Amino acid sequence: MPTLKSKQFILRPFRDTDAKDIAKNINNRKVSRYMTHVPYPYSLKDAKAFLQRIKAKNRKGLKVSFAIAVGQEIVGGISLTAIAKGHKAEMGYWLAERLWGRGIMSEAVKKVVKDAFGKLKLKRVFAYVMIPNKGSQRVLAKAGFKKEGLLKKHGRKDGKFLDMYIYGKAR
Repeated sequence: MPTLKSKQFILRPFRDTDAKDIAKNINNRKVSRYMTHVPYPYSLKDAKAFLQRIKAKNRKGLKVSFAIAVGQEIVGGISLTAIAKGHKAEMGYWLAERLWGRGIMSEAVKKVVKDAFGKLKLKRVFAYVMIPNKGSQRVLAKAGFKKEGLLKKHGRKDGKFLDMYIYGKAR
C-alpha cells in the first residue's frame, strides 16, 4: 500500500503503534455518531481489535486502509472495503473533530479515489451517508461524488434502523 502525501497530512498504512491515537481521536460522540461500526465510548481495546481486523482484511485484498497522520499523530482514517477487483469499492472515513472544516477529508477522499481508479483499476467508488450527516455529504460533493439515491432503513446504529443516502463516483 502506498503512502500518499499532501501539504496538510500523510495517508499511510496503519501500524500497531497507532492504537492510542485512534482511541483518543475517535472516542468522541460527534465523531462516532454517524459510523455504523464504531461504538461509543471507544477504548484502546477497540482500537487494537480494529487494527488486527484491518491487517487481516488488507492481506486478503478485501480492504485498503489508510491512517491520516498530521505530524506523527493519527487523526483519522479512510478505507476502501467490499472491494470487487476491477469494479467497485465502498469508502468510509473519519476525522478528529478538532480538524473538521479544514478540507483535510475532502482532499483525502480525492487522493484515495484517484489511487483506486489508477492503481486498483476500479470503475466505481461509493459511500453510504446517514441523512443528518451534512459534513460527510459536503466532503463527498467536494470530491466529485453524486448523490444517487435514498436507502430506507439501510443503516443500523445503537439499535435503530436509519435511512441513508448513497453517493457514488465512477471513472
